[in-house]
Amino acid sequence: MIKKYVMTPGPTPISEEVLLEHARPLMHHRSPEFSKIFVEVTDKLKRLLQTKNDVFILTSSGTGAMEASIVNFFSRDDAVLVVNIGNFGERFKKMTLKYGLEVFSLDYEWGDTAEPGDIKKILDENPGIKGVILQFSETSTGALNDVETIASIVKNYPAIFIVDAISGLGASDLRTDEWNLDVVIGGSQKALSAPTGIAFISVSDKAWKLNEKSDIPRFYFDLATARNYLHKTPPQSPWTPGISIIVSMNKALDLLLEEGLEKVFNRHRVMALATRKAAEKLGLELLVKDRDKRGFSVTSIIVPEGIDARELTKIMRVKYGVTIAGGQGKLSGKIIRIGHLGYFGMFDVIIAISALEMTLKEIGFQFEIGSGIAEAEKTFMENNYLDS
Repeated sequence: MIKKYVMTPGPTPISEEVLLEHARPLMHHRSPEFSKIFVEVTDKLKRLLQTKNDVFILTSSGTGAMEASIVNFFSRDDAVLVVNIGNFGERFKKMTLKYGLEVFSLDYEWGDTAEPGDIKKILDENPGIKGVILQFSETSTGALNDVETIASIVKNYPAIFIVDAISGLGASDLRTDEWNLDVVIGGSQKALSAPTGIAFISVSDKAWKLNEKSDIPRFYFDLATARNYLHKTPPQSPWTPGISIIVSMNKALDLLLEEGLEKVFNRHRVMALATRKAAEKLGLELLVKDRDKRGFSVTSIIVPEGIDARELTKIMRVKYGVTIAGGQGKLSGKIIRIGHLGYFGMFDVIIAISALEMTLKEIGFQFEIGSGIAEAEKTFMENNYLDS
């Protein structure tokens, strides 16, 4: 028997406590029992997002919330700026074009991050832009945009600021209200470590003003309808939600908030640091060169010349039971991605590095066996991981 480990940047492992909640007998979505849980989850998401804005729970993957962020705030032919640093920036570009928006695409090399000055220049030259859209953490590369600085620029323009925080939320500090973020998107299957199938989205007053003028057709993802239901007594969702997922999210959020957000962020920081130091000790190259631009959700590693990334991930999964992710889009076959967000601890990182070492040795890459593991252990001890 091979014990299996999921070490991708989503879905992430789920704790026993959360799984037990997910297995509770089904309740009706209009019952007082579920209404209480629905309100609790909504309030806890506000704490995670650090916002007083309304937060809406959607039964969909994160891509559903991405689509909701487009159809609720823009009209056909509106101009938007899509900042593209990876595969999910590409996805936003495709969505906005599909809905007939005029898209200004600010494209960077995958592995780089957005330059705030570039965004300001485009907004100055194009005062009609209605929205700026980008990722907080780009899952396909592990790069972390400077959302705080970019937000300080966007707030001075008519445009709303839409942030896809699906993989970054909970791993890195994100302050929705303090930073003036208008629309923020998250998902259940990342740092929350809950089952897949729930997305959520917060909306500012500035964004609601655009919603009043938006003429893109929508039904299931109509946030104005969702707001009417959220303000009922008791609050509820307009459609039948993912009841069991929301119930399990309630426990997942409890665990995260009980740990404390500062400790959660530090835990992710140290796990990311240990993973990267281990990879570099093995002689591997990280995709994101600037250490200050690396997020804490996932580490992207360039596969050495002559090694097939698909073969590497297959051996790790099939022979050693450790599932990591490969590259997406134009990075397919060129990188591997080790996730370390959510229900992860230091020994999960050590297991991932151990499986990576054995696989690399098997396919002929030259390095000192055990050196990556030792470097990870050293990093955890030097950073007082268990005292964080």
